[in-house]
Parts: sequence; structure tokens; C-alpha cells
Amino acid sequence: MPDFKLQSEPLPGTGQPVGLKVETAPAKRPGPTTIEGRYGRLEKLQDHHAADLWSAVQGHDDLWTYMGDGPFDDANIFAEFIAKRAGLADPYAFAIIDGTGRAVGYFTLMEIRPEARVIEVGNVLYSPALKQTRLGTEAQYLLARYAFDTLGYRRYEWKCNALNAPSRRAALRYGFTFEGVFRNAIIVKGRNRDTAWYSMIDSEWPARKAAFERWLAPDNFDAQGRQKMSLSELNGFAG
Repeated sequence: MPDFKLQSEPLPGTGQPVGLKVETAPAKRPGPTTIEGRYGRLEKLQDHHAADLWSAVQGHDDLWTYMGDGPFDDANIFAEFIAKRAGLADPYAFAIIDGTGRAVGYFTLMEIRPEARVIEVGNVLYSPALKQTRLGTEAQYLLARYAFDTLGYRRYEWKCNALNAPSRRAALRYGFTFEGVFRNAIIVKGRNRDTAWYSMIDSEWPARKAAFERWLAPDNFDAQGRQKMSLSELNGFAG
């Protein structure tokens, strides 16, 4: 289990240890916006993204194994699902748009608690066209930057099925800290899900942001497009 150093100060009058004082103004809720990157952009998920997304994910049922929804039988059913997801305030969905203007994935900001300034990235759907690409990593950077720098959250969460090894590796690669497994946490598609919890907090974000930006810089890739320094290395994770 991870060993966290708890920060505290003595409570005046009793001397008991209590948490440090923090800014209590609530964070902002996510809203319609376009977030431009070097390799693509994020924009509010809308009905018209369904066609591109269906082309990108159809026939890849493995993408839905650990998701609460899907797989879908046809484009019309999928379009209805996207329309419903696009209309929700929590989870709040963003389409991931590649350099040609096609939607190749989506993810959401969810479990939104502005008063506590806590928010989660979840429902991550990366099509094969997005996996192991610079845009795939840049999208995570852009969303985290939006959550911390624009909206003002102090805790950014990543949760996944504890059996989802790729998601767990991704969380560490992006710079999240493993906090533990919640056993029998929820039921998904009639099956038990033990949930692995990860987080990134505001005091860690400047270093994580710098690691993302260093990895994404064009000079981190050779003429064949191979990375020179891995993001895992930049975040101090050697696994």
C-alpha cells in the first residue's frame, strides 16, 4: 500500500493535529470550450461526432470490456448513446479530434464536486487510431491542464477496474499516484468490480505538467517518430 505523508498543523487551543487551511472558494464546472493542442484538440462532445466515432470504434468490442456501456450493435444505437452522453452535465464529455478534424475518441470529467474542488477523468474511449499516439497523450495533458489551471480543482482522480491492466499502467505513466483498491466497489454489467483509485493533486501538477510538455515537445522524437525520453521516466515511474 502507498505510504503518504500527512500534512498537518496543531489546532489552536487543543494542539490536536488538523489539516492545513486551504482556499475554500469552489472550483468551476466544466463548460463548452475548445482546447487546442499541437497534435489535435478537445471540444464538447456533440451529436455530429457520432459518425466519426462509430467509424473509429466499430468492430473493436474489446474497447468496451471495462466500460459501463457498449458494445453497440449498429450505428443508430451508438448515435443515440452519443446524443445522450453529449447532453449530460456530469459526466461532461469531450471529443478528441485529430489533425484531420475527425473525432477519434472521447473522455469525460465526472464525479464533479466544485465545493471540494475534486474532479475525475473517466469513461475514456480511445479508438485504435488514437492509441499509442502523441495525440492520445496530449489529450490527457490538455484535460488535466483544463481541470487544474482553468477550472481550479485541487484533486484530479483516475479510477478503473482493478483488473484493467492497461488503464492502471496508463494512470502511472500520466503521473497519477496509486491510492489503493476499493473491494466490491460497484456492479458493472452484472459483474463485480473492484476499483483501483489513483489521484493527482494541485501541488504535484506543476511537475506533471512539465513532464507532459517535455514529452510532447517535437525534439523528444527522432526522425522516425520514436520517443527519446519516455513519459514514465519523466514522471519517475520505471514500470
